[in-house]
Amino acid sequence: MPHMPITPWPTVSSPEMLMPLVYDELRRQARLALRRENDGHTLQATALVHEAWLRLEGQGNAHWESRTQFLAVAAQMMRRVLVDHARTRKAHKRGGGGVQVSLSDAGNAVAAADNIDLLALDDALSRLAILDARKARLVELRYFAGMSIPEAAEALGVSQATVGREWVVARAWLRRELEG
Repeated sequence: MPHMPITPWPTVSSPEMLMPLVYDELRRQARLALRRENDGHTLQATALVHEAWLRLEGQGNAHWESRTQFLAVAAQMMRRVLVDHARTRKAHKRGGGGVQVSLSDAGNAVAAADNIDLLALDDALSRLAILDARKARLVELRYFAGMSIPEAAEALGVSQATVGREWVVARAWLRRELEG
């Protein structure tokens, strides 16, 4: 995946001014996240972007210091929307299983598993956040935002070498958790 160029982040006075600056990237993130969903998934990329955007707007007067920081928070909102959607679908199915997603496109986060239950992934990420919040955030950036190692390093404010090492550990931890 090509590295996003680091561009100056403009001062915006309203969310309406920010939307045109990031909409294409948010749609790319949404398409990437939805591509991993199973074929029966009903949420569309536009709906995912708009729902995540509403949640971002609900944060009030948040100050975004950089495009990378904003996109990282947007990825977190998309994760929440997808998990909420999966929970709703599961609740409507009598005894139905969770929505399956693939981590193979996200830097092979869990190499041995092609499909992972999104709810199980969310639970595992919540447990990982208790143990190591930065590693959980890294998985979120790589998986839900599709960020490269350099982009994730910038978003986390650490070196690329640190992100590389922590990515290896986080993948191994998730593999163990998700395989039982």
